[in-house]
Amino acid sequence: MSDHPHAPEVHLASVGTALPGDPVDNAELARVLGANEEWIEMFIGTRTRHFARDLKTGTVRWSLADLCAQAAERALAAADVDPGDLDFVVLGTATPDTLMPATVNNVVDLLGLDQVPTFQLQSGCAGAVQALSLGRTLIASGEYRTGLVIGGDVCSKHLDVDRDLTKAAPSDLVNFVLFGDGAGAAVLTDEPRGARVVLRHVLNRFTGLGRTPGQVIEWFGLADRHDDRQALTEDYKAIEEHVPVMAVEILWELLGELDWSRQEVDYILPPQLSGRMTRKITEQLNVPTAVEISCVADTGNNGNALPFLQIERLLEKMSDGQKALAVAIESSKWIKAGFALEKI
Repeated sequence: MSDHPHAPEVHLASVGTALPGDPVDNAELARVLGANEEWIEMFIGTRTRHFARDLKTGTVRWSLADLCAQAAERALAAADVDPGDLDFVVLGTATPDTLMPATVNNVVDLLGLDQVPTFQLQSGCAGAVQALSLGRTLIASGEYRTGLVIGGDVCSKHLDVDRDLTKAAPSDLVNFVLFGDGAGAAVLTDEPRGARVVLRHVLNRFTGLGRTPGQVIEWFGLADRHDDRQALTEDYKAIEEHVPVMAVEILWELLGELDWSRQEVDYILPPQLSGRMTRKITEQLNVPTAVEISCVADTGNNGNALPFLQIERLLEKMSDGQKALAVAIESSKWIKAGFALEKI
């Protein structure tokens, strides 16, 4: 459904991000996992990633809440917004620190806030876009003026680096080399400030009716924690087949909703699955006039942090009047997502 023509504008004032520790390159990752460095380079195409825990000792150095709070503080500082002026906080994540309390509430506590509405959305790669959608809706309602939207994931908590991976199935091994950890945050406002970027449109739509999930992350409780099920499975062939097609569909749907031509788009933020997949998707999106904004080859796939990492790079380049489109896809049960930004 198109936005109402008289709906109030919602502005993105700033973005902040947080990546844990030093980057881990493919040589180091291959040594730790006993994997083939060349296979990582060729099959994944990601050069470095960041982890919230020490790969050698398994010691957790940062929680998701820690990373989200760091990103939030940087976003607030960049927008010159006092934490006490926030009317709400939304977090999108697939990897909360605990089932309860919700991680968003620990983030708010770390920010020194109280008596503020909080929301947590459980989602994979579309979670950050869903959080932007909710934040935009809350401000457009007229009830709220300033909000903080966060996305982040600590994927390494699901990976057992002590396992012998020499005989691991490709659908299992890929998860050890594909993912990283990180967080990002954006300040949304009801009037222009900071970066002076308008959040023109947000797309968030489930499209997985009757479709087999492309990714499954199991949750093990006390009753089944010793189950021999694979904790994280990825149908990489299905993802490789369907995601580029869905990305093109999203691009044209966004253009149609906005009544923009393809030639008007100055920047394209493609899905950030891996360095290799992102290159393939960008080629199929075929927006030759647009500059690609990608980060996954350097950051790893850190889930809901990725759109904010992309926006951070975008804001360094964007000039008045320029337009950007972002495309995101969640393959766990197939969600189409995306958003449009315009600098005023």
